[in-house]
Amino acid sequence: MVFYNLFVHLRKNLHKNKKIGNNKLALFPIDSTIVTLTSKLLWSQGFNQVKLFSGLNLLTAEPGGIMIHFGQGHDSKYGDNTIESTPENGVGVMDRGFASLERIKNLKIKYNRYFVLRINNNFKLEMLEDGQYIIGTGKDQVKVRLVNFCDLETKTEFRLVTNLPETGEAGRSNEDIADFYRLFEVTVREWSL
Repeated sequence: MVFYNLFVHLRKNLHKNKKIGNNKLALFPIDSTIVTLTSKLLWSQGFNQVKLFSGLNLLTAEPGGIMIHFGQGHDSKYGDNTIESTPENGVGVMDRGFASLERIKNLKIKYNRYFVLRINNNFKLEMLEDGQYIIGTGKDQVKVRLVNFCDLETKTEFRLVTNLPETGEAGRSNEDIADFYRLFEVTVREWSL
């Protein structure tokens, strides 16, 4: 209990000590990883896979939304608790594993919480006159801001959807959105080391 109380106290003072303004956007990369050792140790109990979900506030270096899932499954079915841990004025940055139309619909309605989510290249896209896109088909459609960019070195196309506006206080350019995702990839690579 002593360590928990210390953790809570340190967490309360983190923003004050780092002098982080309320108007700064905190990038919050979100990812999951399979814990191989635990999976090997728990297979006799019927757990084939143990997956750890986590986010990291890059302004404060504070982890958040840490969750362990026992069993197999795609990230798009799990990880909601981790995504909900995106800090206020934060940008949850996620890879394709978290992409689903239902998740995008839910993320779009969050107030003061933003997202950048890479979607699969096989999502059906329709560009609208206002520059927004409709993704999906039939009744499963969502209107989004879409940012495309290409990594010329790896010849990889990236399609990112976001609820960050282009103008205003939280406004970010397409280049900013692409940079957020590039930073996400670097951060996730460092986690895996």
